[in-house]
Order: sequence, then structure tokens, then C-alpha cells
Amino acid sequence: MATAKAYTNIALVKYWGKKDAKLIIPQTDSLSLTLNEFYTTTTVKFNSQLNHDIVKVDERFLDKEDAAKVIHVLNIVRSLSKTNSFAEVTSINNVPTAAGLASSASAFAALAGAASTAAGLHLSRRELSRLARRGSGSATRSIYGGLVEWQKGTDDASSFAKPIDEDVDFPIEMLAVLINTKKKKISSRSGMQLSVSTSPYYKAWQEVVAHDMVAIKRAIKEKDINKIGHIAEENALRMHALTLSADPAFTYFNGETLMIINAVEDLRNHGINCYYTMDAGPNVKIIYDHKDRDKIVTRLTDIIDSDRLVVSQPGPGIKIWNE
Repeated sequence: MATAKAYTNIALVKYWGKKDAKLIIPQTDSLSLTLNEFYTTTTVKFNSQLNHDIVKVDERFLDKEDAAKVIHVLNIVRSLSKTNSFAEVTSINNVPTAAGLASSASAFAALAGAASTAAGLHLSRRELSRLARRGSGSATRSIYGGLVEWQKGTDDASSFAKPIDEDVDFPIEMLAVLINTKKKKISSRSGMQLSVSTSPYYKAWQEVVAHDMVAIKRAIKEKDINKIGHIAEENALRMHALTLSADPAFTYFNGETLMIINAVEDLRNHGINCYYTMDAGPNVKIIYDHKDRDKIVTRLTDIIDSDRLVVSQPGPGIKIWNE
């Protein structure tokens, strides 16, 4: 038996589209910031007395269909460790599930760490990153803390994450605005597939990401929060342009999303540097320098309750321990 705690990450340069859906090999590289306020804790116990896997998430037992992706990762672990035992999986999310807050990133990173350790495997962080990817693409980055790059690679062995700056020593923060924490109507997987197959702008998106990856790594090296934020904001808008240009078109935004975007732009027009990004959901994440936090929070509490604002700093990598 082993337990792992992994933290969510929010992509600054987005992952949006798979080249290989089975192995979850992405179309492009991506880069993210691991956050210290959102995480998943998962315990895995292999038990030779069980006749099937038991998966419990947030005090609810999942049926076989809902647990399919978890069982898929467990099967990979069983194959690697040459064990036939079924497992008991207990997972608690300190992050709303399937709401565009990267719950699958922390969940499958934690599962990969706990399951592999419980099965007696001693995987390197790169190997853990590859294993986590098989459950959810973004989970490959949650093995590491701070700023993390996912190299798309060309196959299972070459597609993994690596740290860019795990000990972030400049005052970047991210404010999560929890607009709607319910499960989204269109999953990330479905949205990606539709965008890749039907948006006439998908090829241009790949070129945008290649450019943004070079630019944001330079900005990180310079510790330039404004450049990082600007690149992240433009990249997010261009990702969401793919959803609007898909057939049929769809969006993850709602009215409150646009209100927050307008508030951020208004703050910037008044000399307070802050930038927004959104994943596959209506919730907005705001990037800024720590010194401007109070002004940003004060402005946003004019339009949204303060208990829906969560401040995060760069978070740590995965932690694993034997029970």
C-alpha cells in the first residue's frame, strides 16, 4: 500500500489536441505552472483477495465505466510489476472535478505515484511522468513542481514532462476565479478531438504553440512576469478560438467568464499588470506579481464573492510514501 499527493497544474502554453489518442501523445509541446492550493491525495492497496478493482473518489464508489481510466493505469502498473492482484483505490480531490481546474492532472499523477509504489516499482520521475500521461495528458506535468514543460515526443518513450524551474524564486502568483465548479458539458477529450478534426485553424495553432514555447521559456529565464502573463493570455485566447471555429462550434465561456476578462483588462488599463488564462471550463485564472494581489482581489470582489477567489503560489512536485 502507498499514498501519493500531487498538485494540479495550469497550462500557460496549452495542450489542446492528441496525435495518438491511445497513448495520449500530444500534437504540440506545452508548459505549465504547478499550483500549491489544488491537489489530490490517493492511496492504492493491492490485495490478492479481491476479484475486481475498487475505486472510490471523494467518498463515492465508481462503477466500472466511470473507473475505466483508473483501471487502465492500474493495468499498466500490473503489467510493469508482473502482478495479477486487484487494487483498492481511494482518492480525495482538493479541487473541483472536471470543471476546468486540472483535477485530472493531479488525480492521475497521484494515481501513478501511489499505484507504482504500492506494486513495488521504483520509477524515476521521468518514468512516473510517462505513466501519469497514460491516464490524462496534463498529469504528465504534475509530477514536477513549479514551471514544467511537456515535450510532445513521437512515442510512449519520448513523450514526458521535465522541469523548467522547480524552485520559482520570483513573485509570480495565480488567482483562480471559481465561476462554475460543476462538471462541464463537453469534456476536454471531446473538445480536443472536435477541434483537431474540424477547425480550419488547427495547423496555425501548432505554429502558434511552437512560437510561444520559445518566447515563454525566454521570459521565464528573464523572470519577467508581464511577458509570461501576456504570452499565456494570448495563447489561451487562441486555444479557445479553436473551439469557436470547430464544427459544431462550442465554447467553455459563460457570462461571468467574460465579466472577469473585462475586469482584468480594466485593471491593466489602469496600470495594474495582470493577465488571464482559461482551460476547458469557464473558470478564469489570473497571473500577476504578488505585490498587486490586494488591488486585483479588491477589484474582483466588486463582481464576485471573495470565497470564490483562491490565491495560489507555485506548488511542489509529487510526494509519495508507503503506508
